[in-house]
Amino acid sequence: MLDFGPLLAFFLVNAKWGLLPATAALVPLSVVALLASWKLEGQVSRIALYGTVAVVVFGGVTLALRDETFIKVKLTVINALLGGVLAVGLVRGKSLLEGLLGKDLRMTAAGWRLLTLRFALFFFFLAGLNEVLRRVLSTDAWVKFKVFGVIGTTFVFMLLQAPLLKKHALEERKE
Repeated sequence: MLDFGPLLAFFLVNAKWGLLPATAALVPLSVVALLASWKLEGQVSRIALYGTVAVVVFGGVTLALRDETFIKVKLTVINALLGGVLAVGLVRGKSLLEGLLGKDLRMTAAGWRLLTLRFALFFFFLAGLNEVLRRVLSTDAWVKFKVFGVIGTTFVFMLLQAPLLKKHALEERKE
């Protein structure tokens, strides 16, 4: 709920007052959610930290310049960066996802490489999709895509990875 709360507020404020006030709500709520997560869990994930920094930077520029483009482009930039980082890791022979998820998910090296490639391509897909949709949709429709479409698409993508996870799973160690 901490992750989704600021997005839900963003959606609701946009529906009532528009994108600039929604961005003005999203920025501090994202910081509060990050701090609350840190207080409750004693740590924050790098992804949550980077996401909050991106919201503060792109949201801040959006508000300072009163230009909605920057908050809309944030999704493109973040996803392109994530895809790029994962792709560069693969080129260098490393699955960066294994470093992030390897404690919770045990798979073969081939499974990690394939999962990392799929995630890199998925992030590039989301970046491209956002670029198209931010240009052709109304602001309200884009906000719906950002809040619900991205989450839904990500959920479906992750479900579609179940066969790969099963095929490349390693046996649990018995201690």
